[in-house]
Amino acid sequence: ILISDLQEAVENQTGLRSYRNRRSLSEYNYEVYHSLEEIQDWMYHLNKTHSDLVHMFSVGKSYEGRPLFVLKLGKRSRPYKKAVWIDCGIHAREWIGPAFCQWFVKEALQTYQTDPAMRKMLTQLYFYIMPVFNVDGYHFSWTNDRFWRKTRSKNTRFRCHGVDANRNWKVKWCDEGASFHPCDDTYCGPFPESEPEVKAVAHFLRKHRKQIKAYLSFHAYAQMLLYPYSYKYATIPNFSCVESAAYNAVNALQSAYGIRYRYGPASSTLYVSSGSSMDWAYKNGIPYAFAFELRDTGHFGFLLPEMLIKPTCTETMLAVKNITLHLLKKCH
Repeated sequence: ILISDLQEAVENQTGLRSYRNRRSLSEYNYEVYHSLEEIQDWMYHLNKTHSDLVHMFSVGKSYEGRPLFVLKLGKRSRPYKKAVWIDCGIHAREWIGPAFCQWFVKEALQTYQTDPAMRKMLTQLYFYIMPVFNVDGYHFSWTNDRFWRKTRSKNTRFRCHGVDANRNWKVKWCDEGASFHPCDDTYCGPFPESEPEVKAVAHFLRKHRKQIKAYLSFHAYAQMLLYPYSYKYATIPNFSCVESAAYNAVNALQSAYGIRYRYGPASSTLYVSSGSSMDWAYKNGIPYAFAFELRDTGHFGFLLPEMLIKPTCTETMLAVKNITLHLLKKCH
C-alpha cells in the first residue's frame, strides 16, 4: 500500500483553494496546481504585461466549446524563425504537465535578461506553448473525477465519454496499444482527428511544419524521455541525432537532484501505442519529437504532491533547454 487514504490525498490537491486566497496574478504561485480558469487568467495576464515576448492566440475550440489557447513566446527579432512546439495536459489527470508548461514560461520571462542561454533561445527561436491541451478533460479532473484521462466528447451508442487524445492522431491509428471500445481509457475515437482538440492542433502543426523543428509533449508518470517510434519497434532515420539529444538531456536533468530518467524509443522503453501525437509530429516532418514522462515512478503517481512541483520543473527545465540548444547547434 503506497497511499493509505487516497480520498484524503485527492482532497489535499483540490480542497485547499478556499484559504489559499487566490493570490493576485503578480504573485502567481507556480508551486501549486491551478484550475483551468486560473491558468487561462494567467495567460491573459502575461499577454497584457509581457507583450514584447508573449502573444496569446487560440487554435480552435474544444468539444465543450472552450478556447484552445497557445502562447507564442520569443523575441520578434526577425520575420522567420524556427520554432519549438510544447504541449502539456493531453491526458487530464497528469497535472504536473500543465504545471511544467507554466513553469517554462515563467523561467523564460524571468531569466531572459540574465541568462545568456535563455536569451539565445528566445532570440533565435519561437516557442509555441499549450499549457492545457485537453481543456475539457482537465476541467473535469478538477470538478468530477481526479483520475479522468480522456477528452469529454459524447458517444451516442455507449454511455461513455471521451477519447484518448494521444491515440487519436492519424499515424497507424487504432492499431496496437489503442482500443476500439469507447469505455476504455485508450479509446482511439471513431476516426483519426475525431476530437476537435486534436484536429485543431494537427491543423496548426501542419500549417507551420516548415518552421517547427521540435515537438515536445509532457506527460506523467514514469521518469522517461521518449522518442519515436511508439507504434513499432524500428529505428528512426535520424536516430543518432535524436538519441544524442536525449542522452544529453537526461544527463542535464540528472545534474539537478540525481533523478535518473530512462530514455529511448517509446515502443521499447515504455510500451507500444498507436496514434500518438509524437509519432504523428515526427511523421509530419518535425525532426525532433519527444515525449517526457515526468515524476514519479508510481509512489504518488498522478497525485504528485505540490511540494514536488518545484524540483520536478527545475530538473525538466534543464533537459528542455539542453534539447533546444542542441537544435540550435545543428546535428551532423
